[in-house]
Amino acid sequence: MNKKSKLLVYKKHFPLYLMILPGVLYLIINNYIPMAGMIIAFKKVNFSKGILASPFCGLDNFKFLFSSDQAWIITRNTMLYNLAFILVNMVIGIAIAILITQVRSKKMKKLYQSAILLPFLMSMVILSYIVYAMLSAENGMVNNSILKALHIDPVQWYQRPEYWPFILVIANCWKGVGYGCLIYIATLIGIDPTFYEAARLDGATKWQEIKKITLPCMVPTIITLLLLSIGRIFYSDFGLFYQVPMNSGVLLPTTNVIDTYVYRALIEQGNISMSSAAGVYQSLVGFAVVMVSNWVVRRADKEKALF
Repeated sequence: MNKKSKLLVYKKHFPLYLMILPGVLYLIINNYIPMAGMIIAFKKVNFSKGILASPFCGLDNFKFLFSSDQAWIITRNTMLYNLAFILVNMVIGIAIAILITQVRSKKMKKLYQSAILLPFLMSMVILSYIVYAMLSAENGMVNNSILKALHIDPVQWYQRPEYWPFILVIANCWKGVGYGCLIYIATLIGIDPTFYEAARLDGATKWQEIKKITLPCMVPTIITLLLLSIGRIFYSDFGLFYQVPMNSGVLLPTTNVIDTYVYRALIEQGNISMSSAAGVYQSLVGFAVVMVSNWVVRRADKEKALF
């Protein structure tokens, strides 16, 4: 291809290049340029000298995450909570998406889609007050309505850590399931309706249609969302684990995760290098998990892998 032909191709696709330019700039500015800050994780930052002139300290900042007796607890909590979030949100999201697509009225379908997405748009601060309104020992709906009707003694929810794994999973599901649900709905809309027509002609029940047509067609989307979620398995929603439990010290055994542990340590020590080390650690582990998970999927079915 000569230069004139290349120039014609560039002119032909110029509107497309112009359209993707904002997204590319966003990725460069927001995702790639800040990666230079990873150097902070390996330095003992002294702001009077500047970041580049600060002395290197090797892996000393990473020892912060593992030197405490809380290291195993926060790692365990972070991984188990995220696994629970992924599983519960995926199952409930798929179920709700299938139910919504079965609604015949377009107006009601749009209403249900908006209703399921509304909690996702709420601030975590609002969610924390909703949970408090439900679980408050004095005025909470659970104690004053549900437990009283069942003649059960009131529960001090914010002093009982054994209940909070279930509370946090339910709160996260209520707030976050709508996002994945809309993606599943988009996948369901794209399924060829002739598949269902052929199944009905063969006398298939609704459950058989879901089992043999709907779920297999959703597998690529499920795997994609699953791999993306696994990549953040060492990250946690700071607002969910810090604001919803109201930063109650009694609940730390079941609500303390890597992000909240680092935040509390920074409040006490003010060491930005340790925070950077935690971020690098989470990113590297997340990257490794995604690569391994994608390799497993690729071994099973090459077409369903991310890359």
